[in-house]
Amino acid sequence: MIDVLVAGGGPAGLAAAMHAALAGMRAVVVEPRSAPVDKACGEGVMPGGVAALRTLGIDVAGRELRGIRYLDATRRAEAAFRGGTGLGIRRTTLHAALHQRARDLGVEMVTGKVSEVRQSADRVVAAGMTARWLIAADGLHSPVRRGLGLALPDRAEGRYGLRRHYRVEPWTDFVEVHWSAHGEAYVTPVADDLVGVAVLSRSRRGYDDHLAAFPALAARLRDATATAVRGAGPLRQRVRRRVAGRILLVGDAAGYTDALTGEGIALGLRSAEAAVRSLVGGRPEAYEAAWARLTRRHRLLTGALLTAGRHPRTARLVVPAASRLPAVFSAAVHVLR
Repeated sequence: MIDVLVAGGGPAGLAAAMHAALAGMRAVVVEPRSAPVDKACGEGVMPGGVAALRTLGIDVAGRELRGIRYLDATRRAEAAFRGGTGLGIRRTTLHAALHQRARDLGVEMVTGKVSEVRQSADRVVAAGMTARWLIAADGLHSPVRRGLGLALPDRAEGRYGLRRHYRVEPWTDFVEVHWSAHGEAYVTPVADDLVGVAVLSRSRRGYDDHLAAFPALAARLRDATATAVRGAGPLRQRVRRRVAGRILLVGDAAGYTDALTGEGIALGLRSAEAAVRSLVGGRPEAYEAAWARLTRRHRLLTGALLTAGRHPRTARLVVPAASRLPAVFSAAVHVLR
């Protein structure tokens, strides 16, 4: 019998399968798309995510990131990461490395999609296969989560993200977060001749309309060749719980606050490790508390920044406050581990 069946072959799902394989378990990943898979993503991996990749035996090339820089029209604030560097990397490059490492570890890949799930006291049946456990890593709008009735309604206005790449030499080794009264733009160097620029906002306007809110950034990118736009949202996903019998939710499927702090990849990798650790220890119910612990600081910081950015008047104060209180800003960046 399969030990761990994983629904979804993104970074979190592949990480879960690899941790299971490293623990001597038979792991099978079910994914409908061919590798490498692209998606709207800021493409900045925080230091904790880089460490999590190395734990899995993955050392992939990208652009070293030294910290976070906040900017508005007149001010800036920056802080370096402590105890390590981050990594700017194309989502496709990262996914290809994860996929190959999973295959090297003996993880089985099945083309398909997990929709209906049935479970009993000792097994789970999904996608025509039977397993001891199912890990749902099927994304922001997880069908498995929805089918289990674990999604919670959210009355808050949703935020959306759009990303494209520009063929231009990176001008920074920081992740730049440009703030306006109505949203943010994230600049991440991902190659020697390429930067990714993601915009986040509650508005569903087109990419160029969003970018126009950052005139200095738009001017810098004006003559650069740009790729097609990818989008995602609404970003906020509330979840009743992350363990339902023999099914565990990891990555974005486990709940998501916002992409504002750029910790999606790092948290996905770490939640995958925590889920498998709970299975290996024979205490799957322990995963719920483990997930809460490893995401607590992220949820608090992201929630505070979202509250500040919800109204134009307070959004305009974020960068001035960060520049006037560098120690506080540095401590906040240190949370991004």
